[in-house]
Amino acid sequence: MEILQERARSGCRPLTYGKLSAMLISAQHQVPAYQGPLPFLLEDASVQESQGGRRPLISALVVLQDEKRPSAGFYKLAKRAPYLRRGDDLAIWINELQALQGEYGTS
Repeated sequence: MEILQERARSGCRPLTYGKLSAMLISAQHQVPAYQGPLPFLLEDASVQESQGGRRPLISALVVLQDEKRPSAGFYKLAKRAPYLRRGDDLAIWINELQALQGEYGTS
């Protein structure tokens, strides 16, 4: 959570699953990028940050290296209750990034 919050405060620049995994490993948390608990941790971070669905989904900051967009799990989360984000996947992602920037942006 702290890594994503700091990323949001410093300009909402997306980071890859691999980069996030490396940051977690350097902090003594063995979380591989493509197997294991990382998708669940990202979902939990968004759920904690957006209880009730009113705040933006912080997991929008984590993207696949090749696509430079979140994985399918992000969009599934965004479209289900209580979030109920509407639009195509790209619009949902861009809206979440903009909302994160508005919420965490520096003044």
